[in-house]
Amino acid sequence: MYYFFYGLLYLVSLLPMRILYMVADGIYGLVYYVFGYRKKVVMANLQRAFPEKTNAERTRIAKKFYRNLIDSFIEVIKLLSASRRFLKKRFTMDTSVLHELYKTGASCQVHLGHTFNWEWGQLVLTDLTDYKIMVVYQPITNKFFEKLFYRLRTRSGNVFLPATNMREAIQPHLNSQYLLALVADQAPSNPATAWWLDFFGHPTPFVNGPEKGARNCGLPVVFAYIEKPRRGYYHATLTLGCREASCLSEGELTHNYVRFLEDVIRRNPDMWLWSHRRWKHTWKNDYAAKWISKNPPTE
Repeated sequence: MYYFFYGLLYLVSLLPMRILYMVADGIYGLVYYVFGYRKKVVMANLQRAFPEKTNAERTRIAKKFYRNLIDSFIEVIKLLSASRRFLKKRFTMDTSVLHELYKTGASCQVHLGHTFNWEWGQLVLTDLTDYKIMVVYQPITNKFFEKLFYRLRTRSGNVFLPATNMREAIQPHLNSQYLLALVADQAPSNPATAWWLDFFGHPTPFVNGPEKGARNCGLPVVFAYIEKPRRGYYHATLTLGCREASCLSEGELTHNYVRFLEDVIRRNPDMWLWSHRRWKHTWKNDYAAKWISKNPPTE
């Protein structure tokens, strides 16, 4: 059954992008206007993040977000047949900061958020750096999509490490000079152990794993974000977050990353994944030791 559906999707992927985007437009209409997929979550998140905007302004952001979401889905299907030349033409990035770090002999981490289209980006990066690329990911519950996405994500030789078993999965690669890519804006499963700070004016927990790993290994960290100049074309910007995470105080790397992330989202709000329940955890005074912004809140 897997190969039957894979074959169907492969045939779809052979269509020109202009046709695929026409399909995306049709799916957008169904998802946004008919099914209203996670619409309440998206609008609630936008209300929290941008209370100063009018409802009409937030609705425009939401519509652009849904178009980007559907485009990203269609662009993943295109990966079944897309060549490396096709991807390099449509996804560009300046990797000079990685070249400089690689020459030092150090491994590094790259922290980015849920911005579109990270699936294309990690594949393009393979040909632009000498680092061995490893990516931490959350396995998909649906077995068909897990197998499909894993096949597409690893087609260029990048190593994908399941977040559910990362410590063991990374062990065979620790002696290589690697680049570890982490989507660092994940909502933590346990808010009591997370770092807490102000994010869009609200107390928000962030996973501490990315910072902990970088500090323990004394790694340099690069912050990355993705922009979309026009439909079907992307550009990633990579900037040095720190040269050695172990030289920073606890929580400082996370604080700097979150400030970077918020600035990125404010400039291109439709590019972030608003369908996640980012503010599902409520602040408690018990978390005071984990607060890393100014002026800790009270219950």
